[in-house]
Amino acid sequence: PDCSLTGTEKMATEREPPPFGDGDGDVEGEGDDSEFREVEGGEDLFVSTTSTLESSPSSPEPASLPAEDTSVKSNGPKSDTLLDDDREDLFAEATEEVSLDSPEREHILSPEPTPAITPVSPTLIAPRSELKISHPMMFDRTKEELEEEANGDVFDIHVSVSDPEKVGDGMNAYMAYRVSTKTTLSMFNSKEFTVKRRFSDFLGLHSKLAAKYMHVGYIVPPAPEKSLVGMTKVKVGKEDPSSGDFVEKRRASLERYLQRTIKHPTLLQDPDLRNFLESNELPRAVSTQALSGAGILRMVNKAADAVNKMTIKMNESDAWFEEKQQQFENLDQQLRKLHTSVDLLVCHRKELSANTAAFAKSAAMLGNSEDHTALSRALSQLAEVEEKIDQLHQEQACADFYLFAELLSDYVRLITSVKGVFDYRMKCWQKWQDAQATLQKKREADAKLQYANKPDKVQQAKEEIREWEARVQQGERDFEQISKTIRKEVGRFEKERIKDFKTVIIKYLESLVQTQQQLIKYWEAFLPEAKAIA
Repeated sequence: PDCSLTGTEKMATEREPPPFGDGDGDVEGEGDDSEFREVEGGEDLFVSTTSTLESSPSSPEPASLPAEDTSVKSNGPKSDTLLDDDREDLFAEATEEVSLDSPEREHILSPEPTPAITPVSPTLIAPRSELKISHPMMFDRTKEELEEEANGDVFDIHVSVSDPEKVGDGMNAYMAYRVSTKTTLSMFNSKEFTVKRRFSDFLGLHSKLAAKYMHVGYIVPPAPEKSLVGMTKVKVGKEDPSSGDFVEKRRASLERYLQRTIKHPTLLQDPDLRNFLESNELPRAVSTQALSGAGILRMVNKAADAVNKMTIKMNESDAWFEEKQQQFENLDQQLRKLHTSVDLLVCHRKELSANTAAFAKSAAMLGNSEDHTALSRALSQLAEVEEKIDQLHQEQACADFYLFAELLSDYVRLITSVKGVFDYRMKCWQKWQDAQATLQKKREADAKLQYANKPDKVQQAKEEIREWEARVQQGERDFEQISKTIRKEVGRFEKERIKDFKTVIIKYLESLVQTQQQLIKYWEAFLPEAKAIA
C-alpha cells in the first residue's frame, strides 16, 4: 500500500540530491533504512533497524530523535525553516524507530534510567534549545531547568543591607541592620518591605539552609565570618576609626551574602529565607558560634575526615567529578595566594597614604620657613597636592579591599562549600556501599538458615533481605540524584563566578584608571607653579 511522506522524507526530498543509488529521492516507509548515509561527513548516521523494529515496535519519541538530528547536522541553518514547517509531522507521523551508531547515544535509548550519567554532549543540546523542541524524559532535563539555564537565574528581586545601629549598652550590645527588599515576585506579600536583623539572625538563616540543602548536593553560600575583637571594640563604645571600618566591612559582607543567596533559584523559594526577609519578628538564633568563619571550615573538615575514614575507598568512575575536584583544589590554592597578595597591596597602599600625608606636612612646614617667596609658594602648593594624593591613596586602598580582596575572600569560603558537597556525595556513596555489604551478609545468613533447615527463622531473614534490598535501591537513587544535583550546581557556580570576577575586575580597573588620571591632573596643575620659581 502507498504511504504518505513523513517529516523525515519531506526533508530528504527538499535537500540537494543525496548520493543514493536510484537518485529519485523517494523513500518508501518500509524501505531499507540502512542505506541512509550522511552526505557531508561520510559517516553512517543510521544502522540497520531490523532488530530495533522487532524489539520495540512502537516508540514514537526515539523515532523523532534521529529525524531531528539528521536535519541539524546535514543542513545547518536551512533546517530551521524545514523544521518550523514540518515540526508536527516530525513528532506525529514518524512510525519507524532507528538507533544511532554512536556509543554516546546507547544509554539515551536504553529503557533503564541512568540519571547519574550526563546523557548528551553540548553540541547536541545547543540546536535543541534553539529550535525549542522539548523531550521531557529523554535527557532528564525539565522545561523549568532549560528556561533557568537560558535565563541565567535572573530574578526580579533586590536586597540591600544598610543603616547599622548599635542596640543596648556594654557587653550585651549588638548591631542591628536594616534589610530592605524590592521585588515583583508573587511569592512575597508585598513589593517593598524592610526589617531589622542582627548578625546572629544571618548565621541562623545560614544554619537552616545548610542543614536542608548541603547534604543533597546544593551549594549554600557561607555566612560572613565572626570577629570577636572587632565586635568587642564596638560594644565597649570607644571612638576608634577601626570600629567604624569593622562595622562597614560587616555590613558589606552581609549584603553580599544575601545577594548570593537570593540568586540561587532553590534557596530563594525556601520559606525560612522568605521569613527572614519579610517577618518583623524572628525566633532568636542559638548556637551560631560554629556556623561562621572557622566554624564552617571545621564542619566541612569533619565531613572530609569522615570520608577519609571510610571502610571502602571510593574509586571515582566518573572522570568529570575527578577533574572538577582537582580543579577546585587548585583554584582554592591560587585564590588563597592571590588574596594574601591583595591584602599586602592594601596594607602597602595604606602605608603609602600615611607616608604621603607625612610628606605633605613636612613640605608645608618647610614652605612656611622659606624666605624665598616663589619657592615658599611652590612648597605650599606641593604640600596641597600631596594632601590630595594622600586622599586618592586612601580611596584606592578602599577599592583594593572592597572590590578585589573581599571578592577573593568570599570565593575562598564559597569553594570550601563546594568541596563540602563533594564530600557529601562520597558519604552518600559510602552509605550505599554499606547497605550492599549488609544485604550480602543477610543473604549469606539466609542461605545458612535454609541449609540448617530452620524454617521458623527463614521468614524473618527473607523480610530483612527485602528491607535491605529497598535500602540498597534507595541508596543508589540518592547517589545518582546527588551526582546530578552537583553537576547542575557546579555549572551554575562556574557561571556566577565568571560573571562576578568580570564585573569586579572591570570596576577595579576603572578605579585604578580614574586614580591615575586624577594624579596626572594634580601634577599638571602644579607644574607651572614649579616652573615659576626664579
